[in-house]
Amino acid sequence: MGRPIWKGYLTFGLVTIPVRLHTAEDPQDVHFRLLHKTCGTPIQNRRWCPLDETIVPYEDTVRGFEVSKGRYVSVTAQELESVPVETTESLNIAQFVDLEEIDPLYFDRSYFVAPDEGGAKAFALLREAMREAGKVAVGKVVLREKEHLVAVRPYREGLVMSTLFYADEIRALEEIEDLAAAPRLHPNERKMAMQLIEGLTAEFRPEEFRDEYREKLLQVLKAKAEGAAAPARAVPKPEKVVDLMDALRRSLEQARRSRPQPQPVRREASRTQAAAALHERRR
Repeated sequence: MGRPIWKGYLTFGLVTIPVRLHTAEDPQDVHFRLLHKTCGTPIQNRRWCPLDETIVPYEDTVRGFEVSKGRYVSVTAQELESVPVETTESLNIAQFVDLEEIDPLYFDRSYFVAPDEGGAKAFALLREAMREAGKVAVGKVVLREKEHLVAVRPYREGLVMSTLFYADEIRALEEIEDLAAAPRLHPNERKMAMQLIEGLTAEFRPEEFRDEYREKLLQVLKAKAEGAAAPARAVPKPEKVVDLMDALRRSLEQARRSRPQPQPVRREASRTQAAAALHERRR
């Protein structure tokens, strides 16, 4: 798992539990470097001061906040640590809610929460009490110079803390002009759309999904590194919906064809099961 990114205390009521945070995400993105086109050399990003016309060493840099156009105030790490809030070293739980009350739109990043030394029993008690109550904890904590709203929920043998956006960080839906029109929906269209949803309903298994674009991209990059030409493939564009009912009808037919068919029960197996059931009743 690696080193924890944060150590502190989880508090609710008068209970204090020493905990550690570990990153839960492991992105598998393909990263590129910026190269000089003529020679292929990686470009270096340097801290350039346009006033002194010189490269500035990292130890000579400080954080700055723009208070007005072109006017900055500098701030040190010590000043950031001295900001008077209780959540700099504590994950403070304010309330417990139902998970369904938190719209997925508010979720940002996730972290695994694990007990620190001396906190195993209290940690396990909180986890199991939350699991039995079916509740999620909502609180606040300071991470990376920002006080985050967070949701904490049981996950297997641990807890997961997800940072949440504040309400003022979510754009108002009324700002989206494309949603201003309200088209009329025919009852038959609603019915067929519901049938299509039912036909495609399945249990969510995240391990069944793969990043196919990343896999294909890595194949292309490997082939190019070995001197092979990158394969050219025309990606078909989705059809423009002209007749909505026809599109729904064809989608339903496709969903029915792709649905796995139940396997017929062999007669020998049925007879064996019936005999076993009769034997159980006679015992």
